[in-house]
Parts: sequence; structure tokens; C-alpha cells
Amino acid sequence: MSENPEEIIRILKTVRSIPDDATENQLLHDLTGLDAPTVLSFVNAHAINLSWHDSALRRTLIASDVLLRDGIGVEVVLPWFSVQPGLNMNGTDFIPKIITAFRGRRIAVFGTRPPWLDTAANIIREQGGNVVCTSDGFQDSNHYLNLAKEHEPELIVLAMGMPKQELQSQRLKNELDHPCLIVNGGAVIDFMAGKVSRAPVFIRRMKMEWLYRLALEPRRMFDRYVIGNPLFLWRCHRLRRTSP
Repeated sequence: MSENPEEIIRILKTVRSIPDDATENQLLHDLTGLDAPTVLSFVNAHAINLSWHDSALRRTLIASDVLLRDGIGVEVVLPWFSVQPGLNMNGTDFIPKIITAFRGRRIAVFGTRPPWLDTAANIIREQGGNVVCTSDGFQDSNHYLNLAKEHEPELIVLAMGMPKQELQSQRLKNELDHPCLIVNGGAVIDFMAGKVSRAPVFIRRMKMEWLYRLALEPRRMFDRYVIGNPLFLWRCHRLRRTSP
């Protein structure tokens, strides 16, 4: 059992349910009119597994201003904790919509490495995004904070992987003075740049994209999916049985 099962349950109960497209569009509208630094994060089975023994990651997920569901695993368990799963708001689909909503405004992209970072930044520029700064995802925390203070982006996409991006997002939120949306994006920049391919649409509709990624990268994804997904369900089942 996690050293703090109540915090794991709190993460799941913090997920914002997006029941339909109209609610998603309203969320996009709201995110473009912020008056303070705001963090948007995603929670999937992998995030819960990483959080299980990582108190700092648990706290940052709970502290996110907007926490969205990513993937079928969380869809399965949310009703166990009286939360409606709503739409699958995975970052690979939703973050490009956010970037489009910020067309013409200052955008920073922090994460992955060249040439994928440069390719994604150019794609964003071609779509009308004003990319004012980029950096690979392997610098220290002060580096990203200083860039954000210098350029004052209105949208910051962090694509460094968990838990580095979540910890960085909270520091940016706490220390920046200008309104901005800070998005924890995982591998979204690699997807945008074509480093990692998306599953065909019919596989996504079957909710089997995880299996497609496993087939593409079996060594890297084996622990995450083959071991991690059953472990996540077992852990949440135990939480369900022991929680009030």
C-alpha cells in the first residue's frame, strides 16, 4: 500500500470530468483568459503508479489547477471513487487544441531534445503560434524559470516526462508574476514532431492505443503497460476496498 493512500484517492477525486465537447470547448475558452499562472496536468495509470511512493509527485498532481483524465485505466477506476470519467482528455489530443487556442500569443516549449524540439516548434509557428523560446528537457530548474521570466510566455508546454515536468510546473506557478498556462505535456512534443507515431484512428476508437505503442517500443513500454496496467488496477482495487 502507498505510504499515503488518502493522497492517491485525492488525486483521483481531483480529476475534472469533461462530459461532452461543449464542456471541452468551454474549458479551452477559460484557459485562454487566465489572470494568474495556472497549471494543467494529466493523470493516467502510469502517473498513479509513479505517485504511489513519490510524495512530491502526489502533491503536485493534487495542486494542479486543472487535472484531466488520460486513458482507459483511469476511466475504469474513477467510478469506484464516485467520479464520472467523462471524455478521454489525453494530452496528445488536447494539447494541440490548446496550442491552436493560443494562436498569435507567446508560447514557450521546454522538453525533449533536438531535432524533435526544433521540428515541433516550427510546426507550432506554421500554425500561427508565436514561439518565443525553447529548451531541451535536460536542464536544471533555474534554467526554465529564468527563460520564462525573461520572455513571459502566455503558454508554457513542458514535455520533460514525469515527475520532472510536474515539479517544474509548480515552481513556475509559484515564482512567475505574469498570467500564463503551464501544461504538463509528457511526450506530446515527440508526437507532434513525428518521433513517435500515433495509432491509427480505428485503434484509438477501440481504446487500444497503449497496445500500439507497446508493439512499437516493446522494451521501453513493457514495464509501463504489461506490468504497470495490472498493477495500477490492483492498487486501485485495494484502495477501493480500504477507503471509507
